[in-house]
Amino acid sequence: MFELFNFIAAAVEAAQAATPWHIAVAGGLGALGIGLLGMKAAEATGRNPGAASSILTLSIILAALIEGVFIITALVVGR
Repeated sequence: MFELFNFIAAAVEAAQAATPWHIAVAGGLGALGIGLLGMKAAEATGRNPGAASSILTLSIILAALIEGVFIITALVVGR
């Protein structure tokens, strides 16, 4: 349990020493991830049109998670 706390503390210390370009890299990679997600969702919908609603729901949830990772990164590194 203490190893997890030490890891989190080390990550916060490393993030505070980082330069702002890390935020741009995280944003770019997040955009790339959401783009790939959209591409594969459209491909999956084309292959199985009957599952379009569940694919859309899953895509929205995953896009929100990807954006959440970027926001957390921006808040931690942006300090």
